[in-house]
Order: sequence, then structure tokens, then C-alpha cells
Amino acid sequence: MPAEIESFASLRQPGWHQLGTVFSKPVTADELMELAHLSNWNVRLIEIEAPGFNMNGQKYYFIVRDNPLTKEVDILSTAGQRYEAFQNETLFYMGHDLQEAGLGRWETAGSLKGGRVVFGSLSVDREVVLDPSGANDVIKNYLLLAASHDGTLAITAANTPVRVVCSNTLNFALSGAKQKFSFRHTQTAESKAQYVAKAMKDARDYIDKFEAVANKLIGKKISDKVFNDILLAAYPKPAEKEEGKGNRAMTMWTKKFDVLNDLRTSPTNAMWDGAAWGALQVLTEDLDWFRTGRGDNAEENLSAARAGFDPAVNATRNKFLTIVTEVAGV
Repeated sequence: MPAEIESFASLRQPGWHQLGTVFSKPVTADELMELAHLSNWNVRLIEIEAPGFNMNGQKYYFIVRDNPLTKEVDILSTAGQRYEAFQNETLFYMGHDLQEAGLGRWETAGSLKGGRVVFGSLSVDREVVLDPSGANDVIKNYLLLAASHDGTLAITAANTPVRVVCSNTLNFALSGAKQKFSFRHTQTAESKAQYVAKAMKDARDYIDKFEAVANKLIGKKISDKVFNDILLAAYPKPAEKEEGKGNRAMTMWTKKFDVLNDLRTSPTNAMWDGAAWGALQVLTEDLDWFRTGRGDNAEENLSAARAGFDPAVNATRNKFLTIVTEVAGV
């Protein structure tokens, strides 16, 4: 397990992208937090008493937690006096309310970035099966709950479809449906009940919209030329340099196109070859599984991006959907 991935728990199968351990039975929110080492962090603020920090009457604080593995106190980040610390239990008890309302069941939970980000996922009770009598392409739907202890991420719930055959994450922003929504951790019981009802409706509306968009792309047949035009729109060909001077960009682009064309006829995508949906799956599978990570936390960063935590990667997925729709004339 990579060093930066502190904990990750999964139900019946490894976590979305091979990060986790396996449960043999359903779990409650409390059990899941315990198994994923997310309980009793006692996240709190400690005033920074150092020259240069508390100036002009403004106080600054360390955000700290009790590390459940090392039993030491970790500094997660710094914050101003308006920041309110919250406990992991707030996030997971909100998920518990959604579970109790019948949205789905707990499947994963964990922490990333040294504890600065915590998350859990509910497996939503409705799957989408595209072309059930033919390709039988199953899309599992999740509600990803996440929050940060460094102020970078609000307490958020995001509808996150995952294609079973290849574990592509398909969390597209779709017109007319809400893919992501946030809530405050200081809600009243009444506002929490309203949130649960709205989250249930938004999740089901999103799945309906996702299925409609997918079927529209499946029904749009494309030629080899249109497929190539889609790839060129996603990855424009770099300018050629003079002979003998070399062109690293051209070499990388050629390799990228080789991978994309191989994916077109791979076992995960061959059933959709000739359809706009197939072109989109080629692009998303490459994005999720054929990028190279860099740095000490490369594996965690890649896995987090696959799970929907990287805004830049999410934006790229949405760009791909726009390209396929426009170039194919959907």
C-alpha cells in the first residue's frame, strides 16, 4: 500500500481502483470508520504561537488530529480564526442517513493526503445496463462522500458512475442533472432531512440523465474518419520539426494514438466500436488507466484521479464528452 494512502476499506471487491481491503459483509457507518481507521481523530485547532503568525489581531491555528495508527498528533494544515474543525463522524453519519433512506449501502471508506482528505462511497441501489440483450455493459452507480481537513474541499457528495468491465470513472457533468452538491457540517435536524431528500432525488435524476445520454451516444454510429477526428480533437497533432532535429512531442503523440487505437478494439471496448459511445470509452479508459504518475505519491495521485478527486482530470472527462458529442454530431 502506498505510503500516502493511510487506509481504505472495500465491500466484496477491492476498492474502485485496487486500493483497498475486502469486507465479506455489509457494514454500518461506525464499523466502516473503525475498519478504515477514521474514528476518533479528535480534529481540533491549536493556536500558533510563533513570531509573525498572529498579526493585526488575527489569530492562526494548526489543524491537528490524533493519528489512529501512530497514536501521535499530526498537523494537517493551518487555518485562520474563522475556520471550524469538524469530525469524520459528521461526514459518515450523513452517509448513514442516506443509507437509512434507501439510497444504497456502504462500500468504501478511506483517507488520502496524510489524512487531509477523507471519503466514503455508497453503492447506489440502481445499476444501468446498456444494451442488455447484446453488449450488456453494466454501469454501477456510487455516491462519493468526501471532505477535507485543510479547507480545500467542502463536505461534498458526488454522483460517480463506474463502468464495471474496465472500472472507467464516468462522472460527467450533465446538463439538466446535478452531479455534485455540498452541505454544511453545522446543519439542523430539519435541514439534514431536507438534504437527504434532495440528495436522493438528485442521485436518481442524475442516473436517469446519464442513461439517456449514454443511449444517445450508443445510437450514434460513426465512421473510421469521425473516430479519428474525435481523437485529433482530444489530442491535436503537434507541429513537425525539421528533419534531423527530433521531435519528442510528435513521438509521444504517436504513442498516444497507438494506445487509443489499440483500446478501440480491446475486450473492454470492441462491443461499441463504430458508435460514439465507444469513442468516449476509449478516451476515458486511456485517461484513467494509461497515464504515468510522477513524484513520491504518484500511485495515490493516479488512483485519486480515477476515483474523481482530481478537478483537472474531471474537467478533461467533461471535455471528452463535449468533443465526442460535437464531432459525432449527436
